[in-house]
Amino acid sequence: MDYRNSMNYTGILLLDKPKGVSSNCVLQQIKRIFFAKKVGYSGSLDPLATGMLPVLFGKATKFSKYLTDSVKKYHVIAKLGESTVTGDLSGEVLETQSVCVNINDITEILKNFIGEIHQIPPMFSAIKHNGIPLYKYARIGITIPRHKRKLIIYQLKFIKFINCFLEFTVVCSKGTYIRSLVYDIGRKLHCGAHVIFLRRLRVGPYNSSQLITLSDLFFINKKYIQKENKLCIFNTLNTFLLPVSSVFLKYPKTKLLEKDAKDFQKNKCIFLILPFNTGLVRVFKKLNNIFLGIGRVNTSGLLKPECIFHN
Repeated sequence: MDYRNSMNYTGILLLDKPKGVSSNCVLQQIKRIFFAKKVGYSGSLDPLATGMLPVLFGKATKFSKYLTDSVKKYHVIAKLGESTVTGDLSGEVLETQSVCVNINDITEILKNFIGEIHQIPPMFSAIKHNGIPLYKYARIGITIPRHKRKLIIYQLKFIKFINCFLEFTVVCSKGTYIRSLVYDIGRKLHCGAHVIFLRRLRVGPYNSSQLITLSDLFFINKKYIQKENKLCIFNTLNTFLLPVSSVFLKYPKTKLLEKDAKDFQKNKCIFLILPFNTGLVRVFKKLNNIFLGIGRVNTSGLLKPECIFHN
């Protein structure tokens, strides 16, 4: 039985991506499990990496940039003394150096990476040059010049250093490549380094306690598909989806009366009555508390729609 035409989900799934598969491969499996029409993800993870991969369904895909732009947290283990082609253990070793550092050396070096820094993206990345991802050039031995990017490391917390293995957590802005960060740390320590373990613990307002695994989803799907019970599949899987408004929990809430709510959904600007919050706000319909989208309020109280969530 084909359920595809009836599976219209809307929301955000916080998937615990398994190791050894690409983010896109995981996405295709999610499509099959959910029989979903429209699905995307925010913030790609390397095949080596595990952890939080926000998967967006239906109308939630319109809001993916807000998660992409949000702060992330990672748990990292790096091996000092070896540099690899890819910056992680999937690539061949380029150089081996002796490791003559101690914990004090490491903690002092890590302090230099906190705050605003500049980073050159790795060749093995999905950044495009002339419409082609850099990793495709890298695979055939072509190196493309890359410009430095400005980013912010909010926190870099040392955990331990044992037998050339350095473990730490990092809280960072969008656009941060952990492989490049580890490479730069290894260069500062004069011994080289590469990533052997990477797990994303947080994206924006979401934390790792909210994750669901692929195996759990496969189990639920198998349980009900054998009974050809499409309603149970939909209802059960739907319980794992978070509302789109949850992306913006840190922003103030603004409620609109019926006429203003309709105008907002028509992409019209609205003047708010005092008191009002300036900046980015969550917009709801006052009557039934339905989420309408995201708007930006200026100092004059003018609410301008930024991303509309049609109901």
